[in-house]
Amino acid sequence: MAKIIRKPTPRKVAVTKKAAKTAAAKPKAPAKLMKTKALKPKSTKPWTPTEIHEVFSRFRKANPEPRGELEHVNPFTLLVAVVLSAQATDAGVNKATRALFEVADTPQKMLDLGEERLREYIKTIGLYRTKARNVIGLSAKLLSEFGGEVPRTRAEIESLPGAGRKTANVVLNMAFGEHTMAVDTHVFRVGNRTELAPGKTPLEVELGLEKVIPSEFMLHAHHWLILHGRYTCLARKPRCEVCLINDLCRWPEKTV
Repeated sequence: MAKIIRKPTPRKVAVTKKAAKTAAAKPKAPAKLMKTKALKPKSTKPWTPTEIHEVFSRFRKANPEPRGELEHVNPFTLLVAVVLSAQATDAGVNKATRALFEVADTPQKMLDLGEERLREYIKTIGLYRTKARNVIGLSAKLLSEFGGEVPRTRAEIESLPGAGRKTANVVLNMAFGEHTMAVDTHVFRVGNRTELAPGKTPLEVELGLEKVIPSEFMLHAHHWLILHGRYTCLARKPRCEVCLINDLCRWPEKTV
């Protein structure tokens, strides 16, 4: 009797399912891509030099001589006030320094006061222990390396305890009239929200603003932007209805 040899049945069902699954997945790729493109925000129209000039012309007209809100009597007390203002409000710093600067308005007087007594004057300010140590340290360095005077270069100011780039920019601008751009939380927000100078870091915003702001406005530019961010372009609820530049602002969520 002849032996019957049976050929194995091909596994067509498994292959078919796999193929069907692959085929079904293919049409989804274009759809997903289209959805991603639809969600991508449209790029805004770049600011023109004429528009930027108009922005700062309006700021200047509304407030020709803006002033920083940190109280001080000389470059040294300005430096100290800015160092103390890190992660603190200007109002809170002023409340503490009014009495302090009556007794210690020079590096030598601050050293004579001493760290322990200094802490008593500034204990209402956040991080006051670290800040007291920095103020005593910078006072000592000013006396030993700079003849008791606040230096006039960014690198030298940044070498002082507690002083960073923003501190240096504020001091150079307010004490010595340099065209610097100090980027605090308000300037950072305004630069990004309006898209005058968008950036992921304060330095990027600083350099972007310096690049686009005309020289004639640079002396007061950072004050105008700080005040605009502090009182009009608020973080949570911007007051677009009273904004001087609401017709020029590029923010897509503005309420006017």
